[in-house]
Amino acid sequence: MKVLMLNGSWSPNGSTGLGLEEMAKVFAQAQIETEIVSLGAKPVMDCMACGKCGELKKCAFDTDQVNSFVAKAAESDGFVFGSPVYYAHPSGRIMSFLDRVFFSSMSADMYAPFRFKPCASIVVARRAGTSASFDVLNKYAGISQMITVGSTYWNEFHALTKDDVPQDAEGLQTLRNLARNMIYVMQCLDAGRKAGVALPQTEANYLTNFVR
Repeated sequence: MKVLMLNGSWSPNGSTGLGLEEMAKVFAQAQIETEIVSLGAKPVMDCMACGKCGELKKCAFDTDQVNSFVAKAAESDGFVFGSPVYYAHPSGRIMSFLDRVFFSSMSADMYAPFRFKPCASIVVARRAGTSASFDVLNKYAGISQMITVGSTYWNEFHALTKDDVPQDAEGLQTLRNLARNMIYVMQCLDAGRKAGVALPQTEANYLTNFVR
C-alpha cells in the first residue's frame, strides 16, 4: 500500500513538512509506503476552467507537478493534504494545485484516481484559522467520493516556526492517531476487495443548472 502526501507549503522542510513526516513514521511502522510531494516556491498556475482537460485527459498546463501528481494518485491507496494557514485559509498554492488536480480528474474520468480512497487534511497555524482551513481542504474529498478520515481532534497542530512543532504534544498525537485510522480504513477496503465486495455504482446522468 502507498499513501501520497502533499505539502502545500513553499518550504519542504517547514512545520507542514514535519507534520507529514510524523504521520509517515506511523505508516512506515505498518509497512506502508509514503511519498511526500512538495509544491516548493515555484509558481503554481490557477485553474482557468478552460475545459481542455476534457479533450486531453489531463491538465493543459504542464509546467508544474499537477499531471504527475494525478498519475501517482492512480497508484496510491490513500492521501494526506497538508497546508500552513494563511489568513484563515490554506496556502494559495495548494488551492490552485488541488483545483487543477481535481478538475482535470473529474473531466478525464469522474475522479477515477481518487474515488473510494481515504483522504485526510492536516493544517498548521501559529494560532487561529485552522478549522476553517481544514474545512476547505476537506471539500475536495467531499465532492470526489473519497472517504474522509478523522482523528481524536481536528487534524491540526500549532507552531510559529518548525522548532515549535515538538511542543504541541496533543497536535502530534492527533496526527499519529490520524495515520493509524487511515491504516485501518485502507486495510478494511483491501479486505473488502479481496472478499469480493463491490464498489458503489455511481449515477452520473444529471448536471442541473439552476439558472432559467
